[in-house]
Amino acid sequence: MKTKEIKKLSKSELEKNLLRLKKDLFNLRFQKINSQLPNSSKISQTKREISKTKTFLESAKKWQKEL
Repeated sequence: MKTKEIKKLSKSELEKNLLRLKKDLFNLRFQKINSQLPNSSKISQTKREISKTKTFLESAKKWQKEL
């Protein structure tokens, strides 16, 4: 997911997206252990998406506190 797409999401959508990404990362790790993961770069991509999502969630929380 691109940064522009993440910025457009609401807080609840960001939280749902974060949960989905964490589940995906969990499954990717198991696939890696079982040698079923064809593309190992998918793990690092998922980690980056998780960090982007967390960053936007934190900025949304700070923005709401200021209001």
